[in-house]
Order: sequence, then C-alpha cells, then structure tokens
Amino acid sequence: MKHRGRGVACGWYGIARTAAMDRAAVWVELDDGGTLKIATGVTEIGEGILTGLCQIAAQEMGVRPQDVVLGDNDTARVPEAAHAGATRMTYMIGNAVAVGCREAFGKFRAALGDYWGVAPDSIRAFAGEVWVEGSGTKRMTMAHAVHVLKKERGIVIVGSGLFTSHHTALDPDTGVSTPWQSYVFGAQIAEVEVDDDTGEVQVLGVWAAHDVGRVVNPQQVEGQIEGGVVMGLGHALMEDYVQIDGQTTTPGFAKYILPTSLDIPHITSVLIEEPDPKTPLGVKGIGEPAITPTAPAIINAIYDAVGVRITRLPATPERVMAALREKRMAAVLERERV
Repeated sequence: MKHRGRGVACGWYGIARTAAMDRAAVWVELDDGGTLKIATGVTEIGEGILTGLCQIAAQEMGVRPQDVVLGDNDTARVPEAAHAGATRMTYMIGNAVAVGCREAFGKFRAALGDYWGVAPDSIRAFAGEVWVEGSGTKRMTMAHAVHVLKKERGIVIVGSGLFTSHHTALDPDTGVSTPWQSYVFGAQIAEVEVDDDTGEVQVLGVWAAHDVGRVVNPQQVEGQIEGGVVMGLGHALMEDYVQIDGQTTTPGFAKYILPTSLDIPHITSVLIEEPDPKTPLGVKGIGEPAITPTAPAIINAIYDAVGVRITRLPATPERVMAALREKRMAAVLERERV
C-alpha cells in the first residue's frame, strides 16, 4: 500500500569567509564602440557567473550586456579573483565588478559633465544611451561619448575594484572569530509517496524558498536551486559510496546510483530577496545552500507517511523495509506486553 507524507526542513549556509582572507579584484575599461572590458581571474564552471557579471557591469555602466567583454582569466595578466566555489562567486566577484564600474562611471560622468557643461550627477546612462536628465538635446550613444572623450579630451575611462570580506583573525587562545560575513537561509517542503510493500520512496514535489539577497538573474538562481534539490534527492535516496576493507564496491555508475530525469519531481522555487547590507550590490549566493534542507525534508516526509525514522542515508528501499519491520515488531511486542 502506498502512503503520502510531507516533511519540512530549514538550513543556513555561510558565505564570504572571514576567519581566512577572501577577496576579489577587477580592472574596468570603457572602450571604443561603447564596449566595456572587465579583466578579472574569474573561472566559469557552469553556474553562469560570466552572464551574471556581464549583467552587473551593464547595469552599473549603462551599456548593453552584449557589449561587455570579459577578458582572459589568466592571473599572470589580470587581478586575482580566487577560487570558483563556496557560494562566493556572485558575492565576491560581483561586488568587485560593481565597485570597479562605479569608479569608472564616476570618472565618465565627471568628464562628460565637463564636456557638456553640466553637473556630473545629472548624467544618466542605460542600454548604450547617455543623456542629461531634464534635457531634450544633450543626448548621445555611449559609443559617441567614448569617441568624444578620447578624441577631443584625450581621456580613457578606466576603473579598478577590490572587494574583501571583513577580516576577523582567529584568536590563537580562544579560537573565536567571525567565520562568515553573510548567511543564506532557506526552507524546503517535500512531498513523498512510500510503498510499504516494497520500501520504495518517490518524491512527488519539492517547494524550496531561499533568501538569496538581491537577485541578478532569476532564471539562473532558480536553476541553481533546482540543481541543488536534485543533488539533495540523490543524497537522500540513492547515492551510496561503499567501501569494504578500504576497497570500493561502488566503482561506477552501474552501482553508484544517481537520479535520472524520471526521478525528478516538480520543483517550485521561491526567491526571497533580502539584500545583504554589508555589500554594494546586496547580493548573496545559492550554490550549496539549496542542497542543505533537501534530504532532511525528504526524510521527515517519509516519517510523516509511514511513521519510521531513517537515521542513515540514503533511504534505500531495503533500509525503509527494515525500519518498517522493526516498527511492526515493536508494535507486536507492545501488544503482547499489554
């Protein structure tokens, strides 16, 4: 017989380590044709950070995203941005890009304001167009503005940005420090169906709500959450690396089982935008945090469905059946005792 249940779990995850230094730096240049060059040692590993950085730079400088060029990431030639991991990419490098672009845009406004004879803070830029607020005549493309400043004024607009997490050294005597600058919080609900004849567990749906700070690209954030849920599902129900006497008995994917498209439930992502107050952009991160509550939510849902608590992952059909047999035996012994 199949039984349905729902479980909830919450989690938090620290980003931007502070007990050890974490920082990222960039160079910015407004180039011919109104393009923007960003040079930093960023590494794309599939999470979409390059797209996010282009969006941040375009928003800060008033150019189109397709006009942003990310330079060679060889740190022999560009500033260091540190590793790709720990949910730090958007938080650390994104903020560094924002700082660099704001410095460059400040110089751009000052130079163009002098050329037009207006206050720098009256100059606006968006999607490759530049204009003076409240003026019907002072308007030009970003490409033309760069040409004017270079040809007539001899000015090249450049900027640099450095973003560092607030460093608190580890106390050598007490071990006290502030390990992370920011935290990501989340909660997930899982609905499952458990077959008490076979022990098979099917996840029917997952609802995932996460505090991600300011959202740069909603589709990418939702993709990160969905990917995290899938990884958490595999951790909860399938993935089991086994060693006997130091030798693995799960050497390949024939025995180390991963979720397939047939195992993935409907996932509803809820993005909670609570801007981080310690950063220029207000962004956070969602790489690893989305994984954290998934397995506990599924295990709690199994308990809600059939009343057994799985204490070792993954919750394979064999382990679920063993727990159900133990529950039934305990019920029989309790009746006999009474």
